Amino acid sequence: FQRFKPDLVFHAAAHKHVSLMEQQPAEAFRNNTQGTVTIADLAVQHAVSHFVLISTDKAINPTSVMGATKRLAELFIQSLNAASDTPTKFMAVRFGNVLGSSGSVVPIFEKQIAEGGPVKVTHPEVTRYFMTIPEAVGLVLQAGTQTKGGEIFVLDMGKAVKIIDLARQLIELHGHKPDQGIGIEFIGLRPGEKLFEELIHTSENLVETNHPKIMKYISQPADLVVIRKEFQGIEEQLCHLESDKIKMLFTQIIPEYSP
Repeated sequence: FQRFKPDLVFHAAAHKHVSLMEQQPAEAFRNNTQGTVTIADLAVQHAVSHFVLISTDKAINPTSVMGATKRLAELFIQSLNAASDTPTKFMAVRFGNVLGSSGSVVPIFEKQIAEGGPVKVTHPEVTRYFMTIPEAVGLVLQAGTQTKGGEIFVLDMGKAVKIIDLARQLIELHGHKPDQGIGIEFIGLRPGEKLFEELIHTSENLVETNHPKIMKYISQPADLVVIRKEFQGIEEQLCHLESDKIKMLFTQIIPEYSP
């Protein structure tokens, strides 16, 4: 920050793999939540113009550690935006699943097809929202121009896609027949996973933007002093508690979190 004096910060660093973070809630909190606090505070100190937090649709009514720690990050930047006397404008952008990104389902399915199958799907009814890399990048850049500070932006991603349908289409695109040449195996939902993702939290109000494909949500920010104190209380216990008890600490700040 001292060397480059950035005008814009796009904060994308995070542990994002759901099942891995279920086993490591302390590390998820350090990186996804405390890491955001560190970078956001630096942005204020160095009078950054705009700060964009890359969040996730898993932060809405979270059932996973990854979603909960990203929700905590959202709560912090909204509180900081409301409390700070700096010109820095803070906002968050919630992503669905980005096709072709690291760890996304399409490259995994394609690898399984290339190896002769089976294609492993967690549940026959599981659905997800998908966006392309250009859509994701466009959403981030548009959010930076639309913001007044404190909003959470979401791209209109259309209808949710059933993962079983996506698996069948990929099998067919590779010249095979589903359930014949390449089998499909149901392996069950992994810890922290939902059957379907949600787009809006009950405490958030939908507001239109100048872009027809982008929505923004406004909610009442928490008190920054209280948020910092609650985060400090979690930090002080990270080294002393088992994973399940750390998750219960998150529920004290995010009552809608269901570990």
